[in-house]
Amino acid sequence: MQNPNKKIAVIGTGHWGRNLVRNFQELGVLSAICDIEPQNLRGVQQAFNLRNAFMNYQELFTYPEIDAVVISTPAATHYEITKAALKAGKDVFVEKPLALKTPEAEELLKLSEAQKRILMVDHLLQYHPAVLKLKELIDSGKVGKLLYIYSHRLNIGRLRTAENILWSFAPHDISVILSLTNKEPKKIKVFGEAYVQDHVYDTTITDLTFDDRLKAHIYVSWLHPFKEQKLVVIGNYGMAVFNDMESEEKLTLYPHKIEWIKQMPVAAKANKEVIPVEQKEPLKEACQHFLECIEKRKTPRTDGREALTVLQILQAAQEYLDHEHKEK
Repeated sequence: MQNPNKKIAVIGTGHWGRNLVRNFQELGVLSAICDIEPQNLRGVQQAFNLRNAFMNYQELFTYPEIDAVVISTPAATHYEITKAALKAGKDVFVEKPLALKTPEAEELLKLSEAQKRILMVDHLLQYHPAVLKLKELIDSGKVGKLLYIYSHRLNIGRLRTAENILWSFAPHDISVILSLTNKEPKKIKVFGEAYVQDHVYDTTITDLTFDDRLKAHIYVSWLHPFKEQKLVVIGNYGMAVFNDMESEEKLTLYPHKIEWIKQMPVAAKANKEVIPVEQKEPLKEACQHFLECIEKRKTPRTDGREALTVLQILQAAQEYLDHEHKEK
């Protein structure tokens, strides 16, 4: 989807920011970039042949051609930059998390509504074709009543110092589980450990309890010998697996059931069914969705309100972790 009538600026051109620069340029809407690091700025400006480059985002906001900004800076800066952008009358697409504190996210949500601006957070998995297809399977009743969901997001490195593994990896999975269940958890428990740096958790397991006995857990770690990105959904009519490390069979349906024979539960296994999934880049899909939202003035799939709910769960999880750490 090309949208040359809208002009976008990307703030933050580091590791992930470069991907955003590439996508918005391919969509024909990139007008400017901004970064406080001169080396980053020059490198991206030359690589993508861009004319407009800024080191100060406040100066960028005065540039009349910019309709919206994309923020890919450290998480601790999201609140400040998003607030300034909304006050400047810009639509905003910001990397997760929306903010580090719930009151800050609530303020940004209210400000976006008062300014009548689009506020979208990049909970990327919700734009993955396989996850969208998985949601279709669940909503159509293919797996029956949801019983249990678990997600593994594991890798070795990039270790962070400013945020722990919970805040770095888990937001995407929390967002997806909320979408698949259409529910918010009633109880949250978290277990984790900091091995490399004190008070920076390297691995966590988040346990979410919903109503109607539905449970979910999210296991994240950057101290894992191999990369794994897998989401498993268990229902009473079937089971579905989203494995993002597979190139061909990313989404698989297992129509297994539990039957009672002579008062004994027996697993009735069935042949797996590979669900066709479109080969599309999730980030490109998210960028296109943002452009559609600012063009048609419609609410994004992962808007400020959805991001606030994810943040509230993250904060509750962090508070549980902190309490457990004090008890040791």
